[in-house]
Amino acid sequence: MKKLIVTRADENIKEMTNITHPILRKYAEKCGADFKIIKDNKGIHPHWRILQIYDMFNKYERIACIDSDTLILKTCPDIFDYVPYEAVGSIYEDKGTRQQDRKDRIAKVQNERGYVGWSDGYINTGICIFSDCHKELFNIPTKDLYLDLGFDDVLLKYMIERDKIPFLELPFKFNHMSMHSEEWNGFASRFDSYIIHYAGNGFFYGVKREDQIRGDFIVLNKYKLV
Repeated sequence: MKKLIVTRADENIKEMTNITHPILRKYAEKCGADFKIIKDNKGIHPHWRILQIYDMFNKYERIACIDSDTLILKTCPDIFDYVPYEAVGSIYEDKGTRQQDRKDRIAKVQNERGYVGWSDGYINTGICIFSDCHKELFNIPTKDLYLDLGFDDVLLKYMIERDKIPFLELPFKFNHMSMHSEEWNGFASRFDSYIIHYAGNGFFYGVKREDQIRGDFIVLNKYKLV
């Protein structure tokens, strides 16, 4: 089975990807997968670079999308083994301090595009896995793209709910964002997770995301955890 790990990045974030991409490549090797970087926006919003995996499914049976603002620890299991072929896999982020905002986004897209019975389960495509049976999810005309807050997170899950595609909620350890270190989740340490995802502002306001990644990499590398 041909597998691919793909990430979205360009030259504007080299300060970050100089650290994270070698780790992503090592993880791809661990999973027996190829590794590709999607750099070109193809004239649409950068969030929608993910549509380019549509053509990649001509070669690959399974594709995991992992954002470039991540650090993957050596303890991370093979995500392809964890998620069944027939299911899309991602975490849910309509929890903690993000819960109401994400539920508002779920309601908004259904008000605009039609109700599909989606009430909870907002995904984060920063770490998400698909199979070639899901290929048509990425066959979206440019005029139909969702360009409000949430972008691909919102529209892809809307389509998954609409088409009743099997879905597996991943444990938060596969995508540890700042929200997962909040009280509702027992103030979980990011260093105990498999993948740390520095989405948005990362973990500490006032600290550049690149500086946060560099600082954490130094700590994790010191203890041979990455």
